[in-house]
Amino acid sequence: MDLEYLLSMDPAAILLVPVVVVVTAVVIFLHSLVLKFLSTAMVRNKVVVITDALTGLGKECATLFHEGGARVILCGKTWEKLEGFADNLTSAADPKLTFPPKLVLVDFGDMNSMPDVIAETLECYGCVDVLILNSSLKVKAPVQSTSLKMDKLVMDNNYFGPITVAKGLLPSMMSRRTGHVILVNSIQGKLAMPFRATYAASKHAVQAFFDCLRAEVQEYGISVSTVNHTFIISPPPGEKTKKSIWSIFSKQKVMGITPAEAASEILKILNSKKREVVMAHSLPKMAIYARSLFPNVFFAVMAAGVNNAAGVNNIAALADSEEL
Repeated sequence: MDLEYLLSMDPAAILLVPVVVVVTAVVIFLHSLVLKFLSTAMVRNKVVVITDALTGLGKECATLFHEGGARVILCGKTWEKLEGFADNLTSAADPKLTFPPKLVLVDFGDMNSMPDVIAETLECYGCVDVLILNSSLKVKAPVQSTSLKMDKLVMDNNYFGPITVAKGLLPSMMSRRTGHVILVNSIQGKLAMPFRATYAASKHAVQAFFDCLRAEVQEYGISVSTVNHTFIISPPPGEKTKKSIWSIFSKQKVMGITPAEAASEILKILNSKKREVVMAHSLPKMAIYARSLFPNVFFAVMAAGVNNAAGVNNIAALADSEEL
């Protein structure tokens, strides 16, 4: 019956379906290319500061903006690695269309060095157009196993460091009445998960700071955007992730994003001026809504993920910090 029905159909109608699919795909592809072109054109000759430029996401952003003709200022903890990365960028790009990257040593673990960092950054070009705050320090451990020293170190890297740099560079943007600050934050700036208390607290704090800053600097023509992602994918070969009820919100292969995807989104934000972008799959996004609409259900699900004392003891061994 189905075969007879298909045979009776107009051949033009049968061909119409794949044609529509192909045309739609082409339109979407061309639209993405146009957006990328417009975004890339916007960064040409702009002074772009990227903190923690030696991470996977930092390198992707640096490459994308450098190739787009931006005056990139790379920030990182190790001078030799910064020089090596800058040399790679320079050798891979057309010197007629790009600018040699400037380098600034930045260690958010040393807050006393921040005044010098801000001064050196402004000395590079005299101003800053785009500030991408990418730095992050992660710690996974039960609350009772996390020392106050670790709490302070995480807060310095994830909160005090980024806001200090932003405060130091804001006067330059305000005097010129232009600029864009982009905070690369975690989805844990909106969700708090077990065994990430210190990390989640720092991410909630920095999220709140830049949400407030957005309203304060709008009159000066300065945009403030936040990017909340689930997990930057860089899994070691063969690594296995232990399953639990709440691990689905940060599972690398299923829920994570690649550095290239995040960097591309950041480039688009410069054109779209979006205030907030959540880069996550459906389950983490549903959890954000559940936290607001059904808090008791959300808390019960989170608590159910803490299965037994043995699991707590195993996670306690992960108390050493990790850079994302």
